[in-house]
Order: sequence, then structure tokens, then C-alpha cells
Amino acid sequence: MLKEQLDKIMRPKSVAVIGASTKPKTIGSEIMQRLRDYKFNGNIYPVNPKGGIIEGFQAYTSVAEIPGEVDLAVIVVNAKFVLDTIDQCHAKGIKGLCIITAGFKETGKEGAEAEKQLLAKVREYGMRCVGPNCLGVLNTNPEIRMDATFAESLPVAGDIGFVSQSGALGGGILNILKDLNLGFAQFISIGNQADVNAETALEYWENDDDVKQILLYMESIQNPANFRKLATRITKKKPILALKAGRSAAGASAASSHTGSLAGADKAADALLKQCGVIREFSLKNLFANAKAFSNCPIPKGNRVAIVTNSGGPGIMATDAVCESGMQMAKISDKTKEELRSFLPSAASVKNPIDMIASAPIEHYKQTLETVLKDPEVDMVAVIYLPFLGLKDIDVAKALMEIKAKNPEKPILGVFMTTSEFFTEISKMDVNMPFYMYAEEAAEAMARLDRQRKWMERPEGKMPVYDVDKAKAERIIKAAVADGRAQLTTLESIDVLDAYGIRACKYGLATNEEEVVNLGNSIGYPVVMKMTSKTTSHKTDVGGVRVNIQSEEQLRAEYQDLIAKLTEKGLIDGLEGVIIQEMVKGNREMVCGIATDPQYGPMMMFGLGGVFIETMKDVTFRIAPLTDVDADEMIKSVKAYELLKGARGTKPADMAQIQETLLRLSQMVNDFKFIDELDINPLLISEKTGEGIAVDGRIKVRVEEVKEYFGCGTECCSCSK
Repeated sequence: MLKEQLDKIMRPKSVAVIGASTKPKTIGSEIMQRLRDYKFNGNIYPVNPKGGIIEGFQAYTSVAEIPGEVDLAVIVVNAKFVLDTIDQCHAKGIKGLCIITAGFKETGKEGAEAEKQLLAKVREYGMRCVGPNCLGVLNTNPEIRMDATFAESLPVAGDIGFVSQSGALGGGILNILKDLNLGFAQFISIGNQADVNAETALEYWENDDDVKQILLYMESIQNPANFRKLATRITKKKPILALKAGRSAAGASAASSHTGSLAGADKAADALLKQCGVIREFSLKNLFANAKAFSNCPIPKGNRVAIVTNSGGPGIMATDAVCESGMQMAKISDKTKEELRSFLPSAASVKNPIDMIASAPIEHYKQTLETVLKDPEVDMVAVIYLPFLGLKDIDVAKALMEIKAKNPEKPILGVFMTTSEFFTEISKMDVNMPFYMYAEEAAEAMARLDRQRKWMERPEGKMPVYDVDKAKAERIIKAAVADGRAQLTTLESIDVLDAYGIRACKYGLATNEEEVVNLGNSIGYPVVMKMTSKTTSHKTDVGGVRVNIQSEEQLRAEYQDLIAKLTEKGLIDGLEGVIIQEMVKGNREMVCGIATDPQYGPMMMFGLGGVFIETMKDVTFRIAPLTDVDADEMIKSVKAYELLKGARGTKPADMAQIQETLLRLSQMVNDFKFIDELDINPLLISEKTGEGIAVDGRIKVRVEEVKEYFGCGTECCSCSK
């Protein structure tokens, strides 16, 4: 269904340009010129009230006057005429629209209302629409040859499907990629994305053989859940590289939990892209540099890299870059070394990096590369060239490309530390391998190829469902909201965690001194005492946490001192009691949490906790719900993972149990979507068992959503019943 709909836009047999013009340097004129100059393989129908001839084509005074069928209408009329034009297109039976015209929601309230009406018409008429406020669309397939944009340069054919949310930037990209010798298969400037958006394009290109890789420039993700579903599936087939702009941590400063304060819109976007296998880039330069690799290299079988160079220094720098990118330097086999020694001079090094020395002639480049490619221990090769002794860079490049043509199964990347004239000349050639100025660029590109390999090999992951006491958690949350509170007390928070099977310290609530002593004696010393209050959530700020209490006498003294200090500060009225907990011995403090992003929904956090959380910020995020693979990656992606593995003789953490903790939290927030923030800090790693034990917990909910969940009235007077 989608393919048939978007084929009307991307593979049309006929195009009407409504608003075509004879006036130079107007959009209506430019689009007609592009369609003509790129030799569109279909009928072109300019529409202009004056009729006549436009760019050699008969113009029609109205859409109705067009004699043949029309698949795509490119609309460039004034914004106030767009809605009427859509009606005319419907009457003509046109199903594909590309609305170049600006003046809609980007202009304010009136424009937004007009765009709302536009979309309503598109939906009513069964049309699909790119735009409004966009650069246009193009398809370089020889059977189509459609350039319905107003960019300056005609496109170069290639394998890239590109979606740009910015029209002007899209035009610049078309020009830049031509100079970089990168070509498009298809290009869509989605503009205001009233109808067709990035997700639509992803789904359309999923099984398109012309599109081998997808590039995205995005300022927002309209439907994160749908994007995640589509991108997770598509990245298993072809790479998606995204430049996501807008990296501000909007709204994070308003959060009250550690998780919330460390979260932000960009962290949510970053987590989403990681989870669905999208390779995120942070500059156009990197986006295009890495796209070159995907256009000209196969996905490697592994991450073992061989470096061939005619200079030792750049070879060492390339080695550093390869290792820092997480790849391995290939171990060159004895057989390969022996063959290399048979023709390289004695001063050459046959270890990796293979240094042919400065006097290496072009034949040594060819023989060395052919020999290294045969080594089964080598997955990728970077060939470095520096100009020495009159050896011409373009001749070396041509020799390498000849070898690449005969050996297409392994990635070969060229690092040519030469003049810019070389790259200008190479941009005019039909290349089959990427060329870079610096080794670091090539190393990053190889790392991207390897990342795609790992993603394609990555298991899909499962979302286990645990046996939990959901009803108990509901009762606790319901009672808190009935009490007029969004913030659960420490005891309530720990009880909810316990209901979901999350390992917490042995604990109990005491409301007077005798109950405190009885609990301490029952749990066994040493113990921890924590106040739980309906008005004070940060206990440490008021001395509400007392640790390493070794005896009944000390426990009495600490309790009496706490009551005295709270009374002195006027905080005694909110005191619910104190929690007496077993004191778990352990020096490794982690954190688990949930924060809610307004657009992306609940985000899961894991990382180094305790007093280091705000300063070290060694945390990672993923969008809920989590799979077991997501949870495993979260644990392994933080620097503190080395501590969890058992550094300096400490007991290794129980990774399976920590993973289960994250998955149980994911199940909780999936069950209770009204949870706004949740912190387990610290999740203390027991030196005795290696378990992650929730020592403290804080949960905050969105009250109105809780009431809606339970079907309560405005006052929620029945919540506690």
C-alpha cells in the first residue's frame, strides 16, 4: 500500500508543476529547468494561468486542462491558493503531492491552522504529500531521472536515500555530495512533514534495491515508538546514518530526581538511535565521510585491520586511531610475512602496520595490497600514501581501485596525505573505494562499518515478563495519591520495588523508639536508620540517614538525636517514621532509574551511583521497554563496568541479577506509565553475594494520570478505599 502511494511521488510517470514560471530565478522556473535538464523520463505538464510555452513545454492554464493522467503535482503557488489547488488535483485524480510552498505552521498560529486543513484534505482525498515548505524530491534511477527540486546542482546517481528536514540544508547537501563523489538514489525534503516524514521514507526504502544506505538529517522525531520499530527492522538490512540536530538538555533542570536531572531530550534521542541500530553522526563532515565508506565498501567479516603505508609515522598514527576506535590490528600470518619479504626491501617492516618505506614504487603498493588481502586474518585494509620520489597520487589510486575491483569482498580504504587537487580529480572519477586525507577519518569509517556488522549480528532480544505483585504496588500508589502526594515516601517506594521483585535491604518501619529497637534487634546489627517523610524527600540534607549502627544503645541515641533535630528544624510534622535496614557491606554503588521525556516517554538509566552520580556522570540511557540485550548493553557500556567485573580482588557482581533488576524496572514502568521519576541510589553491590541491592528508592508519579488509571474523580476521594 505505502509503496504504491509513494511511487506516485518518487517514481511518477508524469509530473505537473503547478505554479511553473517563465520568470528567471523563481522556484517555478528552477523546478521546470531541473526536470528538463535531468531528462525526466515522463510527461511534464507546466501549469500557469497565462499558458504559453515554459522551458519548451506546453503550459496549461489549469490543472483540469491537462490532457493526460498525472501522478505527481509539484505545487509552488502562493500559500493562500494551496488548498484550492489540492481540490483541483483531487478532481484531476492526482494522488501524489509535493508542496514546495512555504507559509504554513512554520509561520505561526494561522499557518498551523492552514496546514491542519491541508492535511485534512490530503487524508480525505486519499493522497500522499511531501512538504509543505520543502526543497522537493528526486530519483536518479535511469528509468525515472526526476529532479523536482530547486537545488543549484543536478544530482549524481548513487546508492543513498537521503531525508532532510531542512530544505535549505538539503540543497547545500546536494551540492556538497557532488564534490565528494557521493551520489543519491533518492532524496526527499520533508519540510514541515505534514504527511510524509522520516519514518514514511524509511519504510518506503526498506526493500528498495536502489537505496543501499539511508541518511537522515533530523531536527525532531515525530513518533519515537514507530521510528524505533521501523529503524530496528531496517538497520538489519541496510545502514542508517543520522545527523540529529538540537542537542540541548531541554527540561532537565526542572527534574527532581538524579535520573531526571541527568536526562534530557538529546539523551533520549541518542538512546533511541542506539537501540534501533542507527549510526548517529554529529557533523555533516562525519556523515558524508562515513557514507563514503558504506557506498564503496562491503560490511566486513570482523574488525581486524591491516595498515599498508610508505611512511612509518602515519602508520603509527593510523594504528593508534584503529585501536582507539575499538578495532584490532590484524596479526599478519607467517605465510603472508614470508611472501612480503620476497619482494619488499630489507628495510621494510612486514609487521602490522606494514611499512614499505618511502621508496616504494607503485608495484610494491599493488603486490603488498594483493598479498595482505589474501590473509584470512585480515578483515579490512587501510592503504596510506605520502608523495615521495615522484610517485603520482592519482596513479597509486588507480592501481588500488584496479585491485579493489578484483577483490570486492573486503573493505579497502585509501588515506592519501596529498594535495587537495588529488581529491578534486578523484571526485570526477568513477571510484570503487573511499579516499580520505587523514588516517583518523579512515579509522572512524572502518569503525562504522564494524558497528554495522555487529548490529546485524546482534540478537533481537527478548522482553521477559516476571511474576510480580502488581496489586500491592497499585494499592501503595493509590493511597499516596489519595493523600494528595505525587512523591512516594521512602518506605512506599521500597515497598513498590519489593512488590516487583527488586532485591532490597531487609527493612521495617518504626514509629517510636521501642519499635525502632525491636526492629534493630530483629534484623541484626549493624543497621541503617532512615527517616521517611511525606514532606522531605532528600533525607541526607537534614541528617535523616544514620549508618553503621552497631548496637541497641547506639540505635536509641541516633533515633533520639534525629527526632530532636527534626523538631528543631520544624520538620517533625511530616515524619512518617524511620526505616531500619540491614547494612549491606559493599564499596561499589550503582544507580538505576527512570525519567520521563515528554516526547520519547520513559527512559531507563544505569551507571555509577552514590555521591559520584552528579560529578562523574558515568551513566547510560535507553528508552523503555528494554530487551534483555538492551539491559546487557547498558551494564557493559559504562566505565564502572570494570568495577563490576571484580577489580582488585573484589567479588564480581552478579550481572544476571543486575540485568534482571533493570528488566523488572522496565516492566514496572510499562505497567505504570504514570511513573514520572524513579531512583534507586545506591544500588549497592554486595561484597558477600555480588547482588545489586536497592538501599534507597524514590518514586514520583503524575497524579492526574494515576487518577485516570484508577478511574477516580477529580478529588480522587475513593483512591484509598
